Order: sequence, then structure tokens, then C-alpha cells
Amino acid sequence: MELSNTTTWRILKYDGSMALEKEDVIAAEFPLTLKLDGEEFATLVCSPSNLQELVIGFLASEGVIRAAGQVRTLTIAEDTGIAYVELEHKHTVSQAHYAKRFIGSCCGKSRQFYFHNDMLTAKTIMTRTRITADQCIRFMRELQESSSEFRSTGGVHNAAIGTTAELLAVRTDIGRHNALDKLFGYCLLNRLRTSDKVIAFSGRLSSEAVLKAAKIGCGIMLSKSAPTDLALRLAEDLGITCVGFIRGGEMNVYTHPERIDFGI
Repeated sequence: MELSNTTTWRILKYDGSMALEKEDVIAAEFPLTLKLDGEEFATLVCSPSNLQELVIGFLASEGVIRAAGQVRTLTIAEDTGIAYVELEHKHTVSQAHYAKRFIGSCCGKSRQFYFHNDMLTAKTIMTRTRITADQCIRFMRELQESSSEFRSTGGVHNAAIGTTAELLAVRTDIGRHNALDKLFGYCLLNRLRTSDKVIAFSGRLSSEAVLKAAKIGCGIMLSKSAPTDLALRLAEDLGITCVGFIRGGEMNVYTHPERIDFGI
């Protein structure tokens, strides 16, 4: 049985006139250490759900694997917070490209490692998939409505993958990039074709979020939040349509607008 994404905490709630004791729902934060072929590889600070998908997606995002079948065994000891991974072919960690590091819920890889790995794993997207503006707005609404953890805590991010007709899977995490890695793991474990799919995302369209979409293989990324300039430059180069500020029936299309049908 999976650990819960939320816990409770006794607080004093001040309403402007008095302070009352109450129980509040808090987002759970779980450190998960990856041991790869017997060696400590990384520690992810995450929400304790869909951990198998998170590990698979993270390893694929890092360029360690390309398919779920390259993992011989994966055992997660929830009581100690350790994921034991053995690959079909032993992974030799190059000190020039990897270092023992702590990756927090708000991300934190070094720029040198970050760009080296992305160069090996990010793909240019050539999809001809199109989506209507109304579908973009509906997907974002469905994403927000799907997360009971967000409604109860306000402290998590959500990411979903779907066809142009429906959302197929929604994943939640305190770290926005962990949520995308969980989606990546879901796609690999289910051998899901991604070139015709769409990602809906609650977080900011940062450069790393766009790069993760490229690694997953999706050419359309929807968000309720803002982009960064580096993210948009990468999206232009990688062939990804970025749509942000999807709120209240409005949205901004920043890159590759040819995939959005406005019906006008």
C-alpha cells in the first residue's frame, strides 16, 4: 500500500479576530535515495506516491535508461526511503558527467550536468498533432479538478498526459519536475506512444520543464503559469508548442502556434 501524499498537523488558525486550534492537511515530503547497481546515485525529495514511475522516469530523464525493460529489478523500501535499482547492463557512473547530489523538490542540478545530460536525451519534436483552444482550456480545468491533494493542501503540483480527446494519467508531487518524471515513468512502463500526446502542467514553463517534455516526446505543453525566456527559446528549437496562463477562458500561445486551432 502506497504512502499518503498528505498528513495532518495541529495549528492555530487566526481569522482576524481570534486564534483557534484546528487540524490542517499538509503535503507530505519524502526523501527517496536511489541506489543504482549498489552505488548511491541521487536523493529525490518527493511526494510518496507512484514511486516506481518516479524512479523509472527520473533514470530515463537522466539518460541512464531509454526503456523500462533496461531495469532488471526495482525494489522500494518505503520504511528506509531507499530505492534499489539493478540494470540489465551495469551502469558505470562517469565522474565527469555525474556526481553524488541532492535534488530537492524545487530542483537543483548544476548547470554543467544539466546541459550535458539534456544534450544526450532531449529530442526535437516533429508531431502534426493539433488541439483546439477549447480543449486546452478544458484540459487545464480537468487537471486542476483532478487533484484532491492540491485542494486540501495547496502545496503540490500536478502533471497530466492525454490525447487531444481526454486525459490518460494525472500525477501529483511537491516537486513540479518530479510530477513530470512520474508521467515519463508511466509512459515507459505502459509503452505509451507519446508523439501524438499533450502534457498539461500546473507549474511554471521553465527550461527544465520544457526539456522534460522533449524527453518524454510530447510536442504540446499546456500550463496555467508563466514561461521563462530560456524555456521559450528551447521550445522554439525543440519544436514544442508552449501555451501558458490558461485561466478563465484565456491563454497565451508562445511557440509553434500552428498546432492550436482557434476556430476562427
